Amino acid sequence: MNHIDRRPKLPGTQMLERLAALSWDDLTPQAPRSASLALLDNIACGVFGTRFEWTRIISELALEEKSSGRATLFGSNEPVTPARAALSNGTSIHGFELDDIVLGSLVHPGSVVVPAALAIAEEIDASGERLLLGIIAGYEAMARVGAALGQACNTAGFHSTSVAGPIGAAVACAVVAGASHDVMAKAVGIAASTSSGIKAFTQGTGGMVKRVHGGLGAQGGVLAWQLASRGMTGPAEAIDGRYGLLEVIGGPTSQPELLSEGLGTNWAIDRVWTKVYSCCGVIHTTAQALESIREEGALRADDVDVVKVGISARAVSQNAERHPSDAMNAQYSIPFCAALSLVGDIRDPNAFLPPSLDDPQVRAMSERIELHVDEEVNAHYPGRFGTKVQLQTTDGRTFDRTIWYAHGTSVDPCSEDEIVEKFRKMCAGLLPADRIEAVEKAVRGLEEGGSVSEVSSALRG
Repeated sequence: MNHIDRRPKLPGTQMLERLAALSWDDLTPQAPRSASLALLDNIACGVFGTRFEWTRIISELALEEKSSGRATLFGSNEPVTPARAALSNGTSIHGFELDDIVLGSLVHPGSVVVPAALAIAEEIDASGERLLLGIIAGYEAMARVGAALGQACNTAGFHSTSVAGPIGAAVACAVVAGASHDVMAKAVGIAASTSSGIKAFTQGTGGMVKRVHGGLGAQGGVLAWQLASRGMTGPAEAIDGRYGLLEVIGGPTSQPELLSEGLGTNWAIDRVWTKVYSCCGVIHTTAQALESIREEGALRADDVDVVKVGISARAVSQNAERHPSDAMNAQYSIPFCAALSLVGDIRDPNAFLPPSLDDPQVRAMSERIELHVDEEVNAHYPGRFGTKVQLQTTDGRTFDRTIWYAHGTSVDPCSEDEIVEKFRKMCAGLLPADRIEAVEKAVRGLEEGGSVSEVSSALRG
């Protein structure tokens, strides 16, 4: 006699069942456009990221493996295996703090989901519709797992993107391939065992490894999907079952109910935060506040006496490095970014690289930045990355700013024109003008039945 499991379905199981059955009819009218814009923005981040050493290292590794893979490697005309494309492209997208975020989840879904979904779509010649559907499902899974993990995961030093990432990537691959819930669940069960990533990069010399976290999550999901599609099995309740991801890494503050609560009524893809500064998302409101104060007061460096920044306890503990030693530390440093907002150009990614990184004027200004925990701001974290800034000038003037949501978030979103302009700016000088136009046209055409092969051809040139 077959055993019938009469236990109530766990929220994680409910989520996967719903996402495995996802169709175009389940979505909001704007979701396909949101997905194509997310794809365009992440390609922009990825192309821009090809200029850095960490991407070169990973790309060379991928190209060393001669294979019959069909996946595109950003910055190369040579196709590679899906797993290596996901690793390299995820690293490139996540490689300079320009990739998108979902608020409340503390995850960067694009750097994980997009390279995984694109690689599998290319490998199996999936339709453009399946690619966009996979991106939507992957964003949803990753955002929900990120939120369900709770704050203890983050404060303990885990990097939520590379913890939730393999789950999101595996779900995206399964949806691109049109897999059943059973096969998707097996892939997720395998992917959960690859979830990891520590935040040692926020201290001392950050090094390159954080740049790879998006790629590792993407590769983990792709490998999990490839194994499951070949018959390998994994635990069916690896997310929120006994000794599952939420219990082991999330700990006492995990909220498994968030995996299924309201599913289908508020899609994560419609709440994407498109970044306008190449630094940690928790810093954006502070940078925005100081940019506006600088403009309003027509301030010069000598005008600034002291800047007091009220932020979350997490930001005070993890983003307070006053004298960053490399780009990674600078992009996670509130004192450095605040100073750059006042005396430099924080919108220029090159400002985080030598020689700009060592600008004496920025270094001197960072000494005038004082951080403290603001209880109201802290109470709203991580649902909001708020800030309360007070700037006092040497001539006795005081400027105050409170910003709860940065520009680019769903509360104050970037326009389509801004996203397209970011794409063009990030790709300029790295792709010829005609290829930039071709990639944009191919990505936007996916909503109207365009093919993934057109995107691939445009990227390879």
